[in-house]
Amino acid sequence: MISKVSYIFRLGIAYFKRFKAIIAISIILGVIIFLTLLFLTPYIRNPKVERIGLSGRYYSDTLPRPILAFLSDGLTFVDKAGLVEPAIAESWETPDKGKTWIFKLKDGLTWHDGTPITSDTLTYDFSDVSIERPDPKTIIFKLDQPFSPFPTVVSSPIFKKGLIGMKDWKVKSISVAGSYIEKLELVNSLNETKLYRFYPTIERTQLAFKLGEIDDIQNLYDPAPFDTWKTVNVIRSINTNEVVTLFFNTQDPVTSEKSMRQALAYAIDKGNFGERAISSIPSTSWSFNPQVKPYDFDQKRAKELIDALPKEQKTNISIKLSTNPLLLPIAETIANYWRAIGIATSVQIATGSPTDYQAFLTIYDIPKDPDQYTIWHSTQTTTNISHYASPRIDKLLEDGRTTIDLDARRAIYLDFQRFLMEDLPALFLYHPVEYEIIRK
Repeated sequence: MISKVSYIFRLGIAYFKRFKAIIAISIILGVIIFLTLLFLTPYIRNPKVERIGLSGRYYSDTLPRPILAFLSDGLTFVDKAGLVEPAIAESWETPDKGKTWIFKLKDGLTWHDGTPITSDTLTYDFSDVSIERPDPKTIIFKLDQPFSPFPTVVSSPIFKKGLIGMKDWKVKSISVAGSYIEKLELVNSLNETKLYRFYPTIERTQLAFKLGEIDDIQNLYDPAPFDTWKTVNVIRSINTNEVVTLFFNTQDPVTSEKSMRQALAYAIDKGNFGERAISSIPSTSWSFNPQVKPYDFDQKRAKELIDALPKEQKTNISIKLSTNPLLLPIAETIANYWRAIGIATSVQIATGSPTDYQAFLTIYDIPKDPDQYTIWHSTQTTTNISHYASPRIDKLLEDGRTTIDLDARRAIYLDFQRFLMEDLPALFLYHPVEYEIIRK
């Protein structure tokens, strides 16, 4: 037995001596292949799985609208022109000019759990609204005041408890860290998967992409550093649902003067920023007014307006321009335009929406309906950023949200835009560009 073991041992030694080069090379290649696979594994994608990263903190009821739209519908749907179309509801009516809204549901719709969608399964939590469900196909909303944009309000996707919706995509799993959603996995009938990971900051989302945790970053305003990578596709799109806006404090001693606000508007070369916006209502909307005053770049006109001001108002003019870090380069450019017409301008970073400011540069989310009562009406002290007050604008906003006829509403909002841009409590500059980074 010992001699047999000794023989095998000597044979092994001889074999190793003869083929040691091949064995060594094989071991080295094996280690290299192992380490390579270990490094590349995060980047090897299942074509049926999309791993998407988003920045921000979200609860289950505050998830981004595009995600919710994969899962469910609202009673209605708002198209790109802002017109309201049927979704869960097949029809609706208001018998008393906007105070009572009666919706009839489509037949044959079911939730993801297989139960039928009936009026009893639709849950809404509106203040100052009473809800009646006279039969499974009818839901009635009774408001305290007439409100013509109400069909737009009920376009938000609706769910049963647990994010149970009614469209092809459904929630497969959800992970929560603290009270915030950390990971959300959706699956459809073709067994395709969308895996969303949420990160608190843009920097953390970018790091996750670099580490291979995700293959897709959405809603970026700056594509760097990925725009130089050869391993990614950079998709550029213009978000017409948002507009970069310069709000003026109409109660400030300097910017309270309309001529000063107009001078500041003329002084900016707005063509240098992106796709131009001229109104608080997007150009795709049924209510857009293309004939508002555009305030095209005109330094001469800006100086004329300042020169026409009373002497005490045009002496040693200085303005503080507030903004967030994302828009800091744009704010610096605007400051240089104002300095070019003799206005001393400083730029400062603001956290959130400042209440005490002169000019504030921010990104404004455009409502789906042209009703902008909360932004411009003089009674809206907490949301009226410009502290703007105009009896004429107040009346137009009041009429716009109580008028049912679409043509009559359009006429109201055409006037609203015209007078608002004449007073200029805010200057609408451009629609921001968004980027999506997708690993090849």
